[in-house]
Amino acid sequence: MQTSPETCARAAGTGGYLVIDLAALVANYTQLSALTGQALTGAVVKADAYGLGAFQVSTALYGAGCRHFFVAQACEAFTLRPALPADAALYVLNGLPEGAEATCADQNIIPVLNSPHQIARWANLAKARGARLPAVVQFDTGMARLGLSPEEARGLAAAPERLTALDIHFIMSHLACADTPENTANAGQLAHMREISALFPGLPVSLANSGGLFLGDGFLQHLTRPGIALYGGAPNDAGPNPMQAVVGLHVAVIQTRTVPAGTRIGYGGAHTATQDMRLATLGAGYADGLPRSLSPRGAAWHGDIRLPIVGRISMDSLMVDITALPASAVTEGDFVELIGPHQSVDAIAADAGTISYEILTALGRRFYREYRGHT
Repeated sequence: MQTSPETCARAAGTGGYLVIDLAALVANYTQLSALTGQALTGAVVKADAYGLGAFQVSTALYGAGCRHFFVAQACEAFTLRPALPADAALYVLNGLPEGAEATCADQNIIPVLNSPHQIARWANLAKARGARLPAVVQFDTGMARLGLSPEEARGLAAAPERLTALDIHFIMSHLACADTPENTANAGQLAHMREISALFPGLPVSLANSGGLFLGDGFLQHLTRPGIALYGGAPNDAGPNPMQAVVGLHVAVIQTRTVPAGTRIGYGGAHTATQDMRLATLGAGYADGLPRSLSPRGAAWHGDIRLPIVGRISMDSLMVDITALPASAVTEGDFVELIGPHQSVDAIAADAGTISYEILTALGRRFYREYRGHT
């Protein structure tokens, strides 16, 4: 008989448990792939797969047919490369780190080249080795973050010999406003990318991130790069989230108490009880990825009952108001929901004044983790 996550969390001495549903992750990948038509569907697994475990996530997605994986930093690629079969392409979005060229080449890691200097260094290594090295070239189409400028793009197109030593898999850019479909910047970036593509005829294009997948066929191009949507986050603000939830978080009750009206609660006495209250202290705080900004707007849930956070969230604990529950409903050692059917990752992010990306990537390693739905 399978041991419950509650039992495992207690035995592990953790403040809560995180359930990661890999079957839902794969279902999201399949749903997104169905939108792309003839385009390929990759997966962004940077930041340890948005905090959910790059090895487990990438293995599940590979089993679902994904063959294109994106990390942000070369160190992430060095760690993940041994876990992926040789036919899986592994790209580094932040580019080619100076001094790591040989390691990238030896491990078949593909840099996204973001500057003429990176292009030159990678091409020089290819010439020295007498072999064409794989690469992606990124262009800035309106985000001013990474990629070749319009002037650099025209200069590169006028000197094609700078790329002859390289095997360019595709060219790419990144959408800045895809989560707001009505933003006119999306069409502007698409038009700019088409202009760049005309400078490099025959090269495939990658443009769409999670939000871009829902902007229409023109954005799909050759390869899409979903991230947050894979992990259950809303890809845009256009309506109900079409993705399946991947993450559930339950936190342990470590103490309950009744306090009289007038009691000051938490650091700085930030909350004062206006009536007799029953409180539950939970064994997780901002060190576990629950932002301090959740107080006093956020909540936990017990069944269908919302339990407002009271006082300031501490490093290792927070307090919720359990007055609305029957007296014996919650006791020490029980668990309450922070992310789950009653409160999505987007909802808790909204209460914290942030985005789902930040909530997921911050979830701490002090939670017991259970992976479901994939062997």
